[in-house]
Amino acid sequence: MGQSVDELLKELTLEEKCSLLSGETFNDSQSVPRLGIEKMLMTDGPHGLRKQSDKPDHLGMNVSVPATCFPPACALGSSWNREIVYKMGEALASECRAENVAVILGPGNNIKRSPLCGRNFEYFSEDPYLASNLAAQHIKGVQSKGVGASLKHFAVNNQETKRLTLNATVDERTLREIYLTSFETAVKEGKPWTVMCAYNRLNGEFGSENKYLLNDILREEWGYDGLVVTDWGAANDRVKGLIAGQDLEMPSSGTVNDSKVEAAVKDGSLPVEYVDRAVRRLLELREKLHAAGEAEPVSYEKNHRIAEEIAEECIVLLKNEDKVLPLKAEDKVVVIGEFAEKPRFQGGGSSHINTTFLNKPLEELKKLGNVEYVKGFACAAEECDANLLAEAVEAASRADKVVICAGLPEVYETEGMDREHLNIPGAQIRLIEEVAKHNKNIIVVLSNGAPVVMPFEPQAKAIVEGYLLGQAGAEALAKVLYGKTNPSGKLAETFPQRLEDTPCFLNFPGEGYHVEYREGIFVGYRYYDTCKVKPLFCFGHGLSYTNFSYEEITVDRESMTDQEKATVRVKVKNTGAVAGKEVVELYIHDCQTDIVRPYKELKGFQKLSLEPGEEKEAVFELDKRSFAYYDVEAKDFLVQSGRFEILVGASSEDIRLKAAIEVTSTAIVKKHFYRNSTFGEIYYYEPTREIAREMMDYFERESGIDFSLGDRPADFAFRVICDFPLKTLVTFTKGRFSEQQLTELLEKLNGVSHE
Repeated sequence: MGQSVDELLKELTLEEKCSLLSGETFNDSQSVPRLGIEKMLMTDGPHGLRKQSDKPDHLGMNVSVPATCFPPACALGSSWNREIVYKMGEALASECRAENVAVILGPGNNIKRSPLCGRNFEYFSEDPYLASNLAAQHIKGVQSKGVGASLKHFAVNNQETKRLTLNATVDERTLREIYLTSFETAVKEGKPWTVMCAYNRLNGEFGSENKYLLNDILREEWGYDGLVVTDWGAANDRVKGLIAGQDLEMPSSGTVNDSKVEAAVKDGSLPVEYVDRAVRRLLELREKLHAAGEAEPVSYEKNHRIAEEIAEECIVLLKNEDKVLPLKAEDKVVVIGEFAEKPRFQGGGSSHINTTFLNKPLEELKKLGNVEYVKGFACAAEECDANLLAEAVEAASRADKVVICAGLPEVYETEGMDREHLNIPGAQIRLIEEVAKHNKNIIVVLSNGAPVVMPFEPQAKAIVEGYLLGQAGAEALAKVLYGKTNPSGKLAETFPQRLEDTPCFLNFPGEGYHVEYREGIFVGYRYYDTCKVKPLFCFGHGLSYTNFSYEEITVDRESMTDQEKATVRVKVKNTGAVAGKEVVELYIHDCQTDIVRPYKELKGFQKLSLEPGEEKEAVFELDKRSFAYYDVEAKDFLVQSGRFEILVGASSEDIRLKAAIEVTSTAIVKKHFYRNSTFGEIYYYEPTREIAREMMDYFERESGIDFSLGDRPADFAFRVICDFPLKTLVTFTKGRFSEQQLTELLEKLNGVSHE
């Protein structure tokens, strides 16, 4: 056993301490040989090891060692399966250990604010509950094998355009409910050994020096005790960053920033305690790595099979008219599209993996059925090649069924740039339309890392969303198409009908170096549901080759306080003829709120595996956060007392069962009332509600306003009076209610509020 952290801190010189605060190379932390402090290798990526052996870079341009490419997060999110995400983390870590990698730079867990974000293929979902739960399992799986995870990019890194310097303006409630919630569970439950800050600015402060994010929230509120590392090159003001809680700068800046830190300590502008704090965290990470023990031998064949198992759960069956799927062995099938022989299975940039194995969809389909192939189009072509199109039409006219492998070429989706539209290349759309004139059994299989619009949807009897499935995706896809595997994926993001329908259409990617998140908390399905904008395919949607009935919902209590918990049980039965898996989704709807909230929000999910005729129970536990919103004045998540609906179903649109529960808030929120506070404010604040009723009745009698004129709703007077300020008690009663009485009323109201 080497020296302890405390002993090493005493032995290190100031120069050595400062050197440890940045990298030694592009991917290695600094070493101090005289004290036995070795360097630690940190490398990409979230869904596969990208250890570069020569001239490493952060955009995936250079060659890396062979490694298993697992399904990226865009696909993994659609599995809705915590267990397989954990399993992937374990397998990923086994390859890291074999290559002496200390920290794998993932998972990426930014919210999919817009489908145009060029890096959405690396992120799980538009929903923070789903994203954070899956990210936590990824982290746990990786770290269970003695490799550190790096949760990234903290925070509000939701676009590639100008990401290095962009300033994102986000209001506090939106930040808390959406963009930080996606990290919160991942931090609290996953306990990542490292967290990576984002490049961008948030409300004016760079992620690398944002004390509010890195210290006040991450450490003080969430209890994080690990290392904070910059995204590669994200350090701005190194001394300011150190004070804010930024521990390690990567990659090496060639002593440039180390020297600035050392000079600041020596001139007294930086207390040495900040340096010691960061060095301690680095040394504590080193101790965790040492505690891992010997690595187990890695089996790349086994990991390939794991990658296939995971990919099978990620495929989403979006549409299946007339049960055109699954294919039968005797069907004469024509496969069209270059993606069938040149599969798109991963995104571009820092997560680009040099695979150990890679099969083609065409090869795997031929193993299972009577398959003919014609190219039809090149992946990136906008214009149809007349000869290729004619060949495809002729082949389709002879076939029982046509499988068209379409999607986005890699150039459309990569780190460093956003998409400009949601279209697939024009040649693919034209081909689908022409082929559909000659064969009605059209099956479109998509390869893409984010939503696309589908003008061809009416012509397709079946649509399969394959996303990017990793190196074993071909085998998984073939098994799903031929019914060897029942599809069980569900969308972790909404597919809009048009780009113009997306919540942030008017505010993405922003103007100049500034973007405003004006859609607020209404991201993804929260917007589509609340504003009744019909999407192409809704959040949580995914079909199966079998049927599931939702039999019964029970809640163990009719009412609760926000300090208690409720257990919800849902019985689900497989009523079809084949085994399948169903994701049971639980949403909460606030029935009585006067606060602007989404119509419903995901607060639970469970994936059940069911044999034909089998019934199982999904169990959910609801607590305060299941019902809460973020109150900016109270600086906390609060529950507004009242009735809530528990909605359970197969998607955000397909709600099968409902139950109700009354939730009472125990929070004491102190409010202060003024002359211009309204009757509504004191009415909807529970401690002053009785006073409000009395004063509203008085105002209705004494104000001289006839609220009964015309055809009015029964609560017309109440609704109108709610908007009147308290000062009108004096003016509308012509002084019968005096200024002195108003002063006394305010004292009484504020006395009740502050008890």
